[in-house]
Amino acid sequence: MKKFTLLFVFQLSILSVFGNQSIPDSVYNEYKILNDAELRLPEFKDNDDVLLLKLIQLELINKSRGKRKRQTVKLDILASRVANKMCKEASEKGFVAHWNTAGEKPYHRYAFAGGNDHVSENAYGESSKTVGFSIGSVEMLDSIETKLGDDPAYSNDSLSVLFYMKKGHDAFMSEKAPHDGHKKTVLEKWHNYVGIGYYMGKNNFRYYEEFIDRYYEFLEVPTTVSKNEKFTIKLKTQEGQFLVYFVAYYEKALKPKKPAVLKLKGSYKDYSSKRGVEFDPWELPKFRTGQVYEIQLKFKKPGLYYIHMYQDKKEITKVKSYNTAKKCQASGIVIRVE
Repeated sequence: MKKFTLLFVFQLSILSVFGNQSIPDSVYNEYKILNDAELRLPEFKDNDDVLLLKLIQLELINKSRGKRKRQTVKLDILASRVANKMCKEASEKGFVAHWNTAGEKPYHRYAFAGGNDHVSENAYGESSKTVGFSIGSVEMLDSIETKLGDDPAYSNDSLSVLFYMKKGHDAFMSEKAPHDGHKKTVLEKWHNYVGIGYYMGKNNFRYYEEFIDRYYEFLEVPTTVSKNEKFTIKLKTQEGQFLVYFVAYYEKALKPKKPAVLKLKGSYKDYSSKRGVEFDPWELPKFRTGQVYEIQLKFKKPGLYYIHMYQDKKEITKVKSYNTAKKCQASGIVIRVE
């Protein structure tokens, strides 16, 4: 039987259970090409059938965003593989957290896989021994309780996977203020891509959403440098956009964490308390030629440097008061200094 016939038959069964979730062949084929072309994290690549499930889940996410008039997000292949990897580890080691056992936060995991964009994470999990629970992305949240009731058994069949992915996303969207961190993450206006990951264990399920803010074209970004080595970050902004703030947050080398400790951790901070390098708005124009910035840097201490770069439609060339509120932060660069 041809692939498109299988796709049609499968989607008929989906329609009967989940409503109007049909994916056009042109959309499916576009993402299949992207999935086949992505060479990073090949061991966590989605097969064709799972790719279809995630495109159906993508429509659910965009339906949630559309209700608040947010831009649609596209499926990010690399972020989906990063999420798959995290879900597998979380399932097999029995935790749900924003850190893995290597001590990596979401921005570490995405950057170490080769991503340079900013990422925000939602995480959900449940097992046959517990009610459903989720972990907040930015602020500490109360746990979300969902009764297992007559839910389908933990099985890798397509309808079960769709059921539990939808259940996880619906848990995020059912939150009420002030404990609505997941919901806020889904609805953040700057998001334009999302990675979707899941893992169906024998007695549990894990589901992660990795929202991406992709607004820069990164032309030159080193992953590892030596201390006191001069290097350049080169990027291109969108037309009519200017960098208005740059900061590199410093972190010491990451330390492994035990699953038992991860179970007790809640939200994560998208920065550290130490700043290695900082450029105020009026210091950034000197690095710009047209839409391209070439930012010369040198870090003095070994460790990790997590870089934030904010953009705005108005360039600041003179010293003045400013803040980054409501500005787009679209960098997730992490540089290791040895």
